[in-house]
Amino acid sequence: MKIQDFNERLKHSILIADGAMGSLLHEAVGAQRCFDELNSTEPEAVFRVHQAYIAAGAQIIETNTFGANRFKLAHLGLGDEVQRFNSRGVKIAREAREAGAREVLIAGSMGPLGLGVQARHPEPQEIVSYFLEQAQALEERGVDLFILETFTYIEEILLAIDAIRSFSGLPIIAQLTYSEEGTAYGDLRPREAAAQLKNKNVQVIGANCSIGPQVLLPILQELTSVEDLRVSGMPNAGFPKREGDRIVYPKSSPEYFALFAREAAASGVRILGGCCGTTPAHIHAMAEAVKSLRPMKGATPSVSVEAAQRPAPAPERAPESKLWRNIQAKKFQVSVEIDPPKGIALDRVYEQVEKIMASGKVDAIDINSGAMARVGMDALVVAGALEARGVETIPHLTTRDQNIIGLQAALLGAWTVGGVRNILGITGDPPSVGDYPETSGVYEVDSVGLVKVLHRLNQGTDWSGKTLGGATNFTIGVAVNPVADNLDDEIARFQAKIEAGAHFAMTQPLFDPEHWLDFVKQLGGKCPIPVLIGIWPLNSYKQALRLNNEVPGIVIPKPLLDSLEAAGTAARERGFEVAREMLAWSRTELAGAYLIPPFKRYEEILEIL
Repeated sequence: MKIQDFNERLKHSILIADGAMGSLLHEAVGAQRCFDELNSTEPEAVFRVHQAYIAAGAQIIETNTFGANRFKLAHLGLGDEVQRFNSRGVKIAREAREAGAREVLIAGSMGPLGLGVQARHPEPQEIVSYFLEQAQALEERGVDLFILETFTYIEEILLAIDAIRSFSGLPIIAQLTYSEEGTAYGDLRPREAAAQLKNKNVQVIGANCSIGPQVLLPILQELTSVEDLRVSGMPNAGFPKREGDRIVYPKSSPEYFALFAREAAASGVRILGGCCGTTPAHIHAMAEAVKSLRPMKGATPSVSVEAAQRPAPAPERAPESKLWRNIQAKKFQVSVEIDPPKGIALDRVYEQVEKIMASGKVDAIDINSGAMARVGMDALVVAGALEARGVETIPHLTTRDQNIIGLQAALLGAWTVGGVRNILGITGDPPSVGDYPETSGVYEVDSVGLVKVLHRLNQGTDWSGKTLGGATNFTIGVAVNPVADNLDDEIARFQAKIEAGAHFAMTQPLFDPEHWLDFVKQLGGKCPIPVLIGIWPLNSYKQALRLNNEVPGIVIPKPLLDSLEAAGTAARERGFEVAREMLAWSRTELAGAYLIPPFKRYEEILEIL
């Protein structure tokens, strides 16, 4: 379809699009690893959904290709099926149109790549290539227009538009998702989003998914208040809930959607449809509600849509923790690593930490978080208990066990209630190494993403850009492995952590100064942030042999292994001697050190000090 013809049609009529595809397919064929795959495995089920929406009055039907891009499909082992799934999706829609009683437009559905909160997104040109591949497959098979929907990030939808416009002259509908507060990701107002999208040769700008009709309405009214803007709106049936392994939407009545359609049309919305949880009954109700109406522009919104004044982000501040102040004052910092208790008692931890701190030679206690994927008391909670006793802590926080919401909630509580001021952000050992190999890790972000989360909290906003009632001021630590198998990748990740906002780093345990010096050379001769070196006093030759061969990230030089073997029963003395040598060396080169007690005998650390 030509853009001019599409625009002309929208001048004289309000078009009705279809509703949910995935939820109806779920009802028809059950849970699937990928609904786009049904274009090949269950084409009749997809056909029946299209047919039902056409019968209900839809004038635009969307292909069942929302997630049919290479980036998403590759994670399912289906990366080479992009052409087939998209081609089949258009073919089924065309067959449904041909079987229908009237003409409908076929919109090639394209959703986001599913980048989510991943820390390491593909480069922009790679993102464009994924969208380009899908869009070309859709146009080649005969779609009339494109619909970009359920995009969270404005940057990503702009790249998707660039991909389409690099070869296509078909109309584009571009839709973002908005929160209940009326903003998209990054606290972006609808008017601000429209300002960016208007310059990209899109024909309709709108909102879909995430929220229900009445919450979506003021967002659409804000969009229609923008001059020369054609607007689309496709709400969910309402807020979903989980029942067993299913996501269930409320039974919003068709009459409720009819009311929404009339109000949206009165505000100037040109395309109306439904998203998750909507059915042909909802679409029919909307089609009936607006069939006698003509597009309106300039109706006075019932809700104020002036762009809200966005609070200024919190200014950059130096971290306030004692650890950071001492590092900045060039005072060598010593930390001792402890494991949280496996049960409910903290008495032993209190007793041992008290002995260590009483020596006057230790500045902080760093606390493992689910090491080896085994259950123990939460590191942030243990840190809060020690902070209440006047002990400076560096709790480790892994991204394995909580999603982005849980991580932020835990960090806000640790700051405000626990008094925690330092965090070491780590990705965490996979569950397969621990006591629960049948479970799966969350890993919505890795350690780079966690640093970004912490940095944003320090700026007074959450991950999505929503303003908090104040800002944290964590000192952000990260892990670095100078003896990684792939040093180029390790250096790239380390630099990404620094760019994300890391303040200091803690190394894997090292047993030879040359390992660090070689790493610094690879970095360019200087480490950009202060570093605490890991020191592990070895107790025996067998222990050293096991660590060197079985524990990822630990490299023990052969001369040291040989000397431990030769020492026989005196291997422990040799191991502790090396630890003392490493500590003495690090005092001249680094910001600090953290010591790992052998077999959790924390009092033995005092021998090193």
